[in-house]
Amino acid sequence: MERLIEKAKVLTEALPYIQRFAGKTVVIKYGGSAMREERLRNSFAEDIVLMKFVGLNPVVIHGGGPQIDEVLERFGKEARFVKGLRVTDAETMEVVEMVLVGKINKELVRLINQHGGRAVGLSGKDGELFRARRFVFTSEQEGGSETEDIGFVGEVESVDPSIIRALDQDRFIPVIAPVGVDAEGQTYNINADLVAGRLAVALKADKLILLTDVPGILDPVGELLSSLSLAEAEELIRRKVVSGGMIPKVRCCIEAVSEGVQKSHIVDGRIEHAVLLEVFTDGGVGTEIYLE
Repeated sequence: MERLIEKAKVLTEALPYIQRFAGKTVVIKYGGSAMREERLRNSFAEDIVLMKFVGLNPVVIHGGGPQIDEVLERFGKEARFVKGLRVTDAETMEVVEMVLVGKINKELVRLINQHGGRAVGLSGKDGELFRARRFVFTSEQEGGSETEDIGFVGEVESVDPSIIRALDQDRFIPVIAPVGVDAEGQTYNINADLVAGRLAVALKADKLILLTDVPGILDPVGELLSSLSLAEAEELIRRKVVSGGMIPKVRCCIEAVSEGVQKSHIVDGRIEHAVLLEVFTDGGVGTEIYLE
C-alpha cells in the first residue's frame, strides 16, 4: 500500500507542471549516453511519448558523433577535429548525412513509435527548416588571427518552423537530424546543440533541454547548481568555473533564454527518465537557466 501511495504522490507532484505546460513546446537535444545505452534509449522514448500524451509538444534534435566516427573508421577514414569541430570534407559529409539522417534518425523514430508515439523523421533540408551557411573558423595565432578551412561545417542562418508547427497540430512528434542546406543546395553538418537552441527560439519554446553526460553546471567545489540566472551563468564562464566543452552548451542556453525561451536546462542524460524528472518534478535532475 505504501508503494501505491508513493506513486500517487508522484502523480500529484506532476499535476501542476502538466497543467502549466499543456500546449507548450519543449525542444530536447538528445545525445550522449542516452543514445548509446538501451535502457536509457527506451526511457527517453517513453518520456517523449508521455509528454505528448499529456499535452506538451516535444521536438527532438539528435546528435550522433560517436556513430559517425565508427562508420568513418570502417571506411578507413580518420576523424579529425579542430577545437571540437569535425573537419568535414565532401566524403565525410556524405557519411555524416548517411549516419544522421539515414540511420540514427530512423532508429529513433522507430523507437518512439514502438512506445506508442507518432514520430516523424526530418532533417534541416525538409521544408527548408534550416538554411545554413559555411562556418568560418578563426583561430588566434601569434601576431593576429587566422581563418582555417574545416570543410562543410555549417551554422544556422535562418529557421522556418512551419513544418514543425504543422506536425505538432496533427499530434506528430518531430525528430530532426542537424543537417542544413545553403541557398545553392550545399549540405552542411551543424552542431546539434546550436540547432536545438535556434529552433527553440524560432518556435518560441517554453523550454530547451540539452541532454549531456554530466550532472549539470557545477560550482567551484563540484556541487550541482540546480538554478542559475543569465547573469550568474555568464559569471561562471567569466571566472572559468564553466570551461572546455561545457562553454558552448551553456552559451547555447544563455542565448536561447536571452531571445525568448522561458528556461533552458542542462540535464544528466545518464539518469533514466531524466527529461520527465526535469520537467515534471520539483527538484529536477540538472541545471536550469532563467531570465532574471
